[in-house]
Amino acid sequence: MAKVGFVGLGIMGDPMAGHLIDAGHTLYLYDIKPVPAELTDKGGVACATVAPDA
Repeated sequence: MAKVGFVGLGIMGDPMAGHLIDAGHTLYLYDIKPVPAELTDKGGVACATVAPDA
C-alpha cells in the first residue's frame, strides 16, 4: 500500500484519514490541533511539522 501524508484532520479529514488507514495505507498525520488518538491507535503516525525532512 501507499505511504500518504495527510494534512488537516477536521470534520472531513478525520474520517477520511481513518478510512485510508483501514484500507491499509501508512498515514503521516499533521494538524494544528493534536492528532486524534483514535488515528494513532489505528497505526497513523503523528508528525510535528509538514516539512518532509524534519
